[in-house]
Amino acid sequence: MPIAPLHPEAEQAALAHQAQLTKPPGALGRLEQIAVWLAARQGKAIPDPLKPAITVFAGDHGVCAQGVSVFPSVVTGEMVKNFARGGAAISVLARLWNAPLAVVDVGVAGDLSQVAGVVQAKVAPGSADLTQGPAMSRQQVEAALQVGRAQAQSAIHNGANLLIAGDMGIGNTTASACLICALALADPEDVVGRGTGVDDAGLARKRDAVQRGLARAKATQPADGIDWLAQLGGLEIAAMAGFYLEGAARGVPCLIDGFIAAAAALVAHAIEPGAEIWWLASHASQETGHRLALRALGLDPLVDLQMRLGEGSGAAICLPLLQEAVALHAGMATFAQAGVSGGVA
Repeated sequence: MPIAPLHPEAEQAALAHQAQLTKPPGALGRLEQIAVWLAARQGKAIPDPLKPAITVFAGDHGVCAQGVSVFPSVVTGEMVKNFARGGAAISVLARLWNAPLAVVDVGVAGDLSQVAGVVQAKVAPGSADLTQGPAMSRQQVEAALQVGRAQAQSAIHNGANLLIAGDMGIGNTTASACLICALALADPEDVVGRGTGVDDAGLARKRDAVQRGLARAKATQPADGIDWLAQLGGLEIAAMAGFYLEGAARGVPCLIDGFIAAAAALVAHAIEPGAEIWWLASHASQETGHRLALRALGLDPLVDLQMRLGEGSGAAICLPLLQEAVALHAGMATFAQAGVSGGVA
């Protein structure tokens, strides 16, 4: 699907409105920019309050066999159950901001079919070891992309005007590091971080796995973003990319979370260049390479809270900032309304 166009007339009207509000020009900094950014995407000089929807995609990774994570793969399924029960960080934040939360099994190794509150969309029980061969088949990638697209469609149908994708997958910082290196033309030394907290030996194993995976994948000469995903990605990363692409196609902005989200966004950009005009970076993750990935997308994070959790949590943390930007833009008096001298004639 083609990328939806922006609304430059609404953007100009929003800028003109900002110039009349009772404050020095630019005094609210990025809050002003956010309001105008949203106006250009909603097609309204004064954008509507945000109705966010959060979707967490979960999948396991065969590369865990290389000793790249502190936690065993079984933790992926256990955390999905925690999401469904409402005990995870993103669960708390979704309740706090009254945002619908969907938890989607797109590739968990364990059987979650009887777990209430989990969307059953398993493409495969995890990816293969990317150091030994392709992580997925192209058909599996396309199926996972469609899972993400369908979840975005559902959220938009239910009234969302802002989309957040989160992730859960032990080993997914390794797959994401591979994708960021490949698509941002970066060196593993500048991208591979400690993920869930590996020690120095674990970090060395992780860098080695990324280097081997990259060398193997490059030898296959991937033709496009889908090929790169098949070689190095994960099922939840593919679903997140589909989620972002569907938002861009339907004209609904996405608030991008951390390291895994940035990898998914890079893949989505490789599949459909230009989709990034619909994305806003939420926070700067402490995970090595995140800012590099955002720069490759031309995105500038709103905050740096030294977070590295994933789940969509960094994006959810930024929701009040976005709501405040909209409220200030809509609710402040103009110079004329307040009887204050100033403003732009």
